[in-house]
Amino acid sequence: MVIALIRHGQTDWNHAALMQGRTDIPLNETGRAQARAVVEQLAESDWDLIVSSPLGRARETAAIIADGLGLELGPPVEGLTEQDFGDAEGVRVVDVHERWPDRNIPGAEPDAAVGERGLAALVQLAADHPGRNVLAVAHGTLIRRTLAVISGHDAHDYPRLDNLATSHVQLDGDTWAVLTVGGAPFDEVRIDLDARAAQLTAELAS
Repeated sequence: MVIALIRHGQTDWNHAALMQGRTDIPLNETGRAQARAVVEQLAESDWDLIVSSPLGRARETAAIIADGLGLELGPPVEGLTEQDFGDAEGVRVVDVHERWPDRNIPGAEPDAAVGERGLAALVQLAADHPGRNVLAVAHGTLIRRTLAVISGHDAHDYPRLDNLATSHVQLDGDTWAVLTVGGAPFDEVRIDLDARAAQLTAELAS
């Protein structure tokens, strides 16, 4: 089974570089165009179903792709919802880093919980749709943290995912593996991930 995790299309808050999290900001026209444009790329593989986070920007992205590919649009999957960023939602990303450099953001969902929640959502999708290849529209932080749990790397070392970037994971037996990250083969991405992990280990040991 292969699941493609797709980041939703652009919103006005994306364009303005504001933290969104659970704030339900709709797609803008650029985001809708991005969703239509990715259909041709996704049509190169066989997909059985598309699902999404319940947030409107993910749901509309999924609906556009479903229409373009002639796929069934499944019900929203709560576990694919973006991380709750608490007091940081609506704040410029650059200001978030300055105000909460340790990411101790009041009201935010703990970082460590996000990837585990995302992986649990994948496990449930696999149980609900055995043997089917599924497109899942979700959110940048949720996707990165889920991939990090699967690969065993630090989510902060994963590259930023653009709108409509697609990352593939595969279930073989009971084992999940990351195949691609934002379209790049995981074997290539892992080189940078391992290098960053080694650098941090060296810094801590010095």
